[in-house]
Amino acid sequence: MDAYECVKTKLDVREFSSKDVPAPLKLKVLEAARLTQSGMNNQHWRFILVQGCDRLKRLAEDSTTGAWVAGANFAVVVLTNPKFGFHQLDAGRAVQDMQIAAWNFGIVSCIFTGVNDENLRRDFAIPSGFNPSAVVGFAYPARAISGKSKNRKPLSELVFLDKFGNRLDPTKL
Repeated sequence: MDAYECVKTKLDVREFSSKDVPAPLKLKVLEAARLTQSGMNNQHWRFILVQGCDRLKRLAEDSTTGAWVAGANFAVVVLTNPKFGFHQLDAGRAVQDMQIAAWNFGIVSCIFTGVNDENLRRDFAIPSGFNPSAVVGFAYPARAISGKSKNRKPLSELVFLDKFGNRLDPTKL
């Protein structure tokens, strides 16, 4: 799929099929994270691949906002080093690249950040020098995803030309 089409059509999905995602596709999702740009190219992040019903259930129990991850085929816990002021930005970039790569193969995903830090660290052996910045669940969708347009505000409400308040008129570019 064309990269722009991936961005244009990608949806967050929390309802998953029981169909297994093949290992080569899981590796492509992880490769997408590894290949993502990072601040100063320091690649400070680390990723924990979580798979198997028991481990996904534990991940869901350690969540405050992602109980749905128990139904995923696999999840990735994104760890970043908080000593870098841009660590959350780097986490977001890696998450987005994983999600777009997965979407390209018909794999849906959703992200959450609400976790019980102490339990997550204990259950997944997260060192103190890393911040659990995000968790992303991946799987095939439970039902067909419609190709309808996303409900998004128009550019004219979101983009300004040269300074805040100068509404962008796309016809004048």
